[in-house]
Amino acid sequence: MVYGKKQGIFQKHGDIIFFDWENDGISDHVGIVARVDNNKVYTIEGNSNNDNCAEKNYDINSGVIVGYGTPMY
Repeated sequence: MVYGKKQGIFQKHGDIIFFDWENDGISDHVGIVARVDNNKVYTIEGNSNNDNCAEKNYDINSGVIVGYGTPMY
């Protein structure tokens, strides 16, 4: 299940984070939440910086974040 930011569901490490880079309402990239600290969400993402995996961070209210999903494992 994907939880949108508007639903008031907060992210936690291990969640999948969904992004919409094209601002068309369709998720077109995902990452894994590594941690949340000081209103920033830190992620691990592939296809970053010349197709490498990298840690990135975003403002918790960033407009490119669609929502979060919690894997059932």
